[in-house]
Amino acid sequence: MKPHLDVITLAVDDLERAVAFYRDGLGLPTKGIVATEFEATPENAAGAAAFFEMESGLLLALYPRRELAKDAGISNSSPSSVECSLGYLAESDADVDRILARAVAAGATATEPPRDRPWGIYSGYFRDPDGHLWEIIWNRKAATAASLE
Repeated sequence: MKPHLDVITLAVDDLERAVAFYRDGLGLPTKGIVATEFEATPENAAGAAAFFEMESGLLLALYPRRELAKDAGISNSSPSSVECSLGYLAESDADVDRILARAVAAGATATEPPRDRPWGIYSGYFRDPDGHLWEIIWNRKAATAASLE
């Protein structure tokens, strides 16, 4: 297995609401909800999902929680925000502030306001409407080192 990721799928409770948050609220490009023609059967999960292509080529996918659980053969459980976080590397501390404010305006919940961290970054956290944890980060040390090169 090569050391890279191609798709990160977030389980969501309301696919339309989640698409609106990421598309309209955060401004991520998408074709919207696709594969709606694939309805659930006793053996298979429904296919409706949404995809957001990130600049790096990574796909961020949104898929209904109950359908993801069915497709993976696991029980549908309550989400937990501490299982993982998604990180976005911002271009400045002002960019961190702006992105967090935009997320909150779109319906996210700020969990930790932006601040300097002891390890040289400036970051803050929010949870999307489905509880997925995001950290918006400006790496001050990396920016300083790059400016010295």
